[in-house]
Amino acid sequence: MPTRRAAAEPADLRQRILDTAEALLESDGLAALSMREVARRAGVTHQAPYHHFSDRESILAELVTRGFDELAARLARVNDRAPATDARRLRIASGEAYVGFALDRPGVFRIMFRPEVCDAARFPAAQEAGGRAHVELVRLVRLLHGGVHSEALASGYWAQVHGLACLFVDGPLGQLLPGARERRAHLREVLALMADGALAASG
Repeated sequence: MPTRRAAAEPADLRQRILDTAEALLESDGLAALSMREVARRAGVTHQAPYHHFSDRESILAELVTRGFDELAARLARVNDRAPATDARRLRIASGEAYVGFALDRPGVFRIMFRPEVCDAARFPAAQEAGGRAHVELVRLVRLLHGGVHSEALASGYWAQVHGLACLFVDGPLGQLLPGARERRAHLREVLALMADGALAASG
């Protein structure tokens, strides 16, 4: 009979490979991520990753899934607090949750919206996780607009925060504001201006 430790090893190895792949993605970028390099950094044989993942894209798909799940959870926590806050603070907090995810996990954020890197159509779990994040976007729109949803509104909110995230992660804002504290302060200032502009327009 296998011991509990032996029975847990395959799952532990899978998690180890994923954690190593994500650390590699964050430290060295997508170009450095290969099955062989993940195995080397995880301290396992070159064939070990293939016991759990058919190729590099399969690993990336799992990281994309985990990324969308975390993003959805962050957005959900903000939406859950909506009854205790006002529209302005809700807008700002939701933006901080989205862009904050990108700042915390830039390597994962970079691959989540790139079908040429990871084709979500091949990976239902990644598609479903992306859908969960979109559900929270729809929920935000309904919270801000009296239960009414519009795809145009959702796209507008998404474009604003996604654009900010990209400017921080790979654009000039990241170069102008290299420190984490500076970035967070600037983010809050921009989000506050956007929230005030939206409220003024609706009023």
